[in-house]
Amino acid sequence: MEFVKPELEYVELLPLLIVLGGACVGVAIEAFVPRGLRRLPQIVLAALVVVGALVTTVLVGANLEEHTGAAGATGRGLVGAMGSIVVDGPTIYLWALILVFALGGVALFAEQRLEGGVSAFTGQAAALPGTEGEREASTRGLDHTEVYPLLLFAVGGMLMFPASGDLLTMFVALEILSLPLYLLCGLARRRRLLSQEAAMKYFLLGAFASGFFLYGAALVYGYAGSVTFAGINEAVRAGADNHVLLLAGIGLLAVGLLFKVGAAPFQAWTPDVYQGAPTAVTAFMAAGTKVAAFGALLRLMYVAFGGERWSWQPMLWVIAIASMVLGAVLAIVQSDVKRMLAYSSVAHTGFLLVGVLGVQSAGELAEGQYTSLEGVLFYLTTYGFAMIGAFAIVTLVRDAGGEATAYDRWAGLGRTSPLVAGAFAFFLLSMAGIPLTAGFIGKWAVFTSAMSAGAWPVVLVAIACSIVAITFYVRHIRLMFFTDPHPDGAGTVTRSSLLTSGTIVVCLVATLTLGILPGPVLDLVTSAGDFIR
Repeated sequence: MEFVKPELEYVELLPLLIVLGGACVGVAIEAFVPRGLRRLPQIVLAALVVVGALVTTVLVGANLEEHTGAAGATGRGLVGAMGSIVVDGPTIYLWALILVFALGGVALFAEQRLEGGVSAFTGQAAALPGTEGEREASTRGLDHTEVYPLLLFAVGGMLMFPASGDLLTMFVALEILSLPLYLLCGLARRRRLLSQEAAMKYFLLGAFASGFFLYGAALVYGYAGSVTFAGINEAVRAGADNHVLLLAGIGLLAVGLLFKVGAAPFQAWTPDVYQGAPTAVTAFMAAGTKVAAFGALLRLMYVAFGGERWSWQPMLWVIAIASMVLGAVLAIVQSDVKRMLAYSSVAHTGFLLVGVLGVQSAGELAEGQYTSLEGVLFYLTTYGFAMIGAFAIVTLVRDAGGEATAYDRWAGLGRTSPLVAGAFAFFLLSMAGIPLTAGFIGKWAVFTSAMSAGAWPVVLVAIACSIVAITFYVRHIRLMFFTDPHPDGAGTVTRSSLLTSGTIVVCLVATLTLGILPGPVLDLVTSAGDFIR
């Protein structure tokens, strides 16, 4: 056989290369720069890398060319890296969204004023909690600046995940984004045992999910004789033999992806990890991972298994309903803000899966209707801003033990800090889908796309669960504004630096703007077009 030299489209892949290259430079800084001098270079490097990747993403998106696939389907983009990476309109939009959220993550990671001059990350991860080594690290004000290259590696995996053109690349991307997050979740400065427990649970369950994904990839390869999405699609439409292999492969691949999005019954890690991880990590993970994982799920189901949708749609019907019901019901009984937001995230995963069920091309819809892809992309935008803003506010409410996440510490907060409580209430109203907020437009987009595809029973359940969800959102607003403070003392709002307050303001403005003037972003989502293969 003749050796074929691999070719890479460096210009189109530049955002991905910038992020991964910046992460490697961050590792070099950790190796060669003295510990006391690393923080500022790492923060500047991470911010410049994310901004540079965002600028190049916009430039690449503005210069995408028309692409004609093997089946004659057309679209804007290219299939690069020898078929491993697909850069098309949805990829560009997802990349830009992930990088915007990553910039918020860098800002929250760099916050030090809230902890009295140190970050929220432990000073010595190798020291056992409660030991002399940990106390010495805390006294000396040590800080783990490795979190910035870890964040960049996670961002690199998030960029690669929804852009994958074959199952092996998708698996590699899954591991690149997951492994840094496992480490970051266990590096909390306070409540270290809870943080380490969260990291261990996330790692063990994530390892099982990765195993399911890899086994599913092997079964699909056995069915299609190819791991590329285009090759799998051809085999599915040709009706290859061993249909059982295909169905088993789809099910196992779905387990791996549904774990990452936190869908029921694979959501067990979500409340523990959201509660135990440093809140800055939770904010970044809640937004970025959801965007990347749903992008990968959409590409896999629509591009590779689009011709077999009658087989996987019933499965997603059940999972969407289970996620919405379980998330909405369990969020009601929570007494911790972070756990409430975690179960809220599970419910939102169900709402997003409702949008995934509306799989139709633009040609099958009436004028003015949005495709499922467009609805899900817009919902991810609204959801990400609301979650980052909400968790950023959680970092501000503190007591003597650090962050005050128990409900009783939030009682009466609207009287002592009306601006902070009002901002948090607005984010909660957006998650509830109240009109004039971004969440309302996002739910409208995914529900209408599902209705147009005939999934009206799931939409009815989604509407019912949205009504139920209003209960725990409004209950928390009532707690802040109409409840007397706890006798032992309520949590107080600690003054943060511009890094955290600026992140909250940006998320607040984005949530308000997307609720009142969603047109420009909806037009941008529509112009992204469909996936190419």
